[in-house]
Amino acid sequence: MRFADGRLHLQHGPIDCIVEATGERDEVDTAYAQVIRRFEDVLPALAGELPILRSPVRAAYPLVRGPVAKRMVAAVWPHREVFVTPMAAVAGAVADELLAALVRGRTVHKAYVNDGGDIALHLDGYAEFDVGIAGNPAMAMLDGSLKISSASTVRGIATSGWRGRSQSLGIADAVTVLAETAAAADAAATMIANAVNVDHPAIRRLPAREVKEDSDLGDLPVTVEVGALPPSAVEEALDAGTRTARDLHSRGLVVDAYLSLNGMWRTALGSAAHQLRARC
Repeated sequence: MRFADGRLHLQHGPIDCIVEATGERDEVDTAYAQVIRRFEDVLPALAGELPILRSPVRAAYPLVRGPVAKRMVAAVWPHREVFVTPMAAVAGAVADELLAALVRGRTVHKAYVNDGGDIALHLDGYAEFDVGIAGNPAMAMLDGSLKISSASTVRGIATSGWRGRSQSLGIADAVTVLAETAAAADAAATMIANAVNVDHPAIRRLPAREVKEDSDLGDLPVTVEVGALPPSAVEEALDAGTRTARDLHSRGLVVDAYLSLNGMWRTALGSAAHQLRARC
């Protein structure tokens, strides 16, 4: 489906993407045709490998066949020392794969694939991409914005947290990560959001399978409610997430990260190139 403003909507089962490219009309039309063709096989191919993709990554590198599945495994492999399955990078990996199909052989100025908030970017020349940051996905408002330039290494953006589409072991309202690919950002956002954590009576958790029968997290306790927390608890949780973000940055896995909990914000790395501009 193509919207009146030129954006393309691709939806199949749980995969729901918005695609946009700018450039000469013929180039954009051809790019859209390419991504539509590629999209047709994405979900069936993933469904065929779900047993592996839902299994924890351990010492042996998971052997998968499809290109999206390979992107997922590559993105989570660096995080294998803690519990993680390739599903932690599924949305970002789909966005990366579709973007690659979109721009292959085409001359487009700027393009993106947004898979439920996890975004893969193509920026050519002096192109820039404006990003809105929401601290609470349950509220229809932005708390800040930042700009990604073509000179930046960032080509992927992802957000995770207990309020989002996926389950979380942590209590972050939202963790938005900038990375070199959307799959890498997706995996890292999951890890950082899991690390934003603290024990407090206002937090309610349930076994993942009780919340979602086919959850890849099994019986691990996932967050289902976070009440009002004292500032000290919020700071402790954000400190833990910030340490994880900085560790991932030192390993070259993230460019920057923005953490939100109970109305409090933390910019993990404070990159001048990706300065968060607060909304008044």
